[in-house]
Amino acid sequence: MEPLVSTAWLEAALAEGTVAVLDASLHLPSAERDAAAEFVREHIPGARFLDIATLTDRSSPVPSALPSPTQFAARLADLGVPPEARIVFYDDSAVRSAARAWFMARRAGIEAAILDGGLGKWKAEGRLLESGDAHASARSARQPGPMGGAVRDKSEMLANCASRAEQVVDARDGGRFSGAVADAVHGLPGGHIPGARNLPFTRLFAADGTYKPQEELAEEFRRAGLDLDRPIIASCGSGVTASVLLFALHLLGHSDNALYDGSWSEWGADPATPKETGEARP
Repeated sequence: MEPLVSTAWLEAALAEGTVAVLDASLHLPSAERDAAAEFVREHIPGARFLDIATLTDRSSPVPSALPSPTQFAARLADLGVPPEARIVFYDDSAVRSAARAWFMARRAGIEAAILDGGLGKWKAEGRLLESGDAHASARSARQPGPMGGAVRDKSEMLANCASRAEQVVDARDGGRFSGAVADAVHGLPGGHIPGARNLPFTRLFAADGTYKPQEELAEEFRRAGLDLDRPIIASCGSGVTASVLLFALHLLGHSDNALYDGSWSEWGADPATPKETGEARP
């Protein structure tokens, strides 16, 4: 299964009964949207609601930390996802949260794909929808595979500020990155990690909500001042839209990358961390 699948591919796979579809929608508080209620109102036939907002490691000091591989596998089992099923995530979210779910799966060593264009494209094409809660019997949890998806913590990011061994790319909009506006999403001043480059995640999508072709994705990274032959760490506000950048890098075959899961919600809140404002520096 390719990591990015089309609506036509998914419709055919659903008819064959060979995939498990999971709604990974997550909304910012300012959106005033209820992802669970929206799922009940309409969803892709046979889908389950991942409830990504509650899928966090609460033992971690990192805000909204990634779940452990065991936690993630247990959630799939609770949702009745068969251990052998191919998994496709989708969302109907402005922050493209299916990429966060994809990264969680990657951390657990579980192969998964993202529906290109999400629920918006599925609906625009007039494809079938269901309503109501998804009911499925719990399954035995699949065993997590070899862990993928590297993660950096704050101490490693501090060390990298000195060594600059890895490039840092920030997925937030230019205003919050530069400090021209506050990061109201997290109640923090704007700014960025020293040396970071800025690539707003929205630049990776075409007008219909699908990912841009690979050559255009690569050009966006290069335009942001990133060398695709060197390691890259992705950051954002809280690790969600940074996952979009990491998924795009995966599509490009770039494997030497990592997520700073704490992102600005951790870095910006710590008075001891160094910070920069203004546009990205050469």
